[in-house]
Amino acid sequence: MDQDGHMRAMDRRRFAQLAGGLALAGCAKDGDAAAGAAHRADLYQCEGCEGALERPAATLASAMRIAAPEEPGEAFLMEGTVFAADKVTSAPGVVVYAYHTNAAGLYANGASATTWSRRHGRLRGWVKTDAAGRYAFRSIKPAPYPNATMPAHVHLTVLEPGRRPYWIDDIVFDGEFGVSAAYRSAREDRGGNGIVRLSRANGVWRAERHIILERHPA
Repeated sequence: MDQDGHMRAMDRRRFAQLAGGLALAGCAKDGDAAAGAAHRADLYQCEGCEGALERPAATLASAMRIAAPEEPGEAFLMEGTVFAADKVTSAPGVVVYAYHTNAAGLYANGASATTWSRRHGRLRGWVKTDAAGRYAFRSIKPAPYPNATMPAHVHLTVLEPGRRPYWIDDIVFDGEFGVSAAYRSAREDRGGNGIVRLSRANGVWRAERHIILERHPA
């Protein structure tokens, strides 16, 4: 799939997510406690989540560098803690797969070794949370797609031990292009809130994205 095809596919997924989020938001306001404890019916409907399976979990560390130091763009650190569905208990041993565009907004120069490296580009990586549930990626700050249909974002997929992978809300940047009131209201908060506030120190942008694991079918 070429760059335009990838963007169209991801835009379709985002449209479906936003539309579904609006519908679910209305249901959540009814305060149905039982519904809040249920798993999402579409939890495993997940384009590209197979990418999370490409690296054996046993080989992963809790931190990695996605973009080489010479990669064009601004240095970026994204980190956080993964919690169980109770939002309190930290979750060790969880694989987090991340990928994003380059500084031009493109999934550029993907390798040809696997389907997902071609589709997701070369700026992607895998970590496994440590004993405290922590993870971190070093990379460059992604740019929005050239067609300006979405905010700049980092795609995230979660793989819990003994479970199937699933995607969670992208990391997007508070106050930047596309993160409008309408965008906010349509978010489903899959895996917790993905809208992060950036800080900057010593030339490095930093984002903290905590992850709340989703409930699964029994």
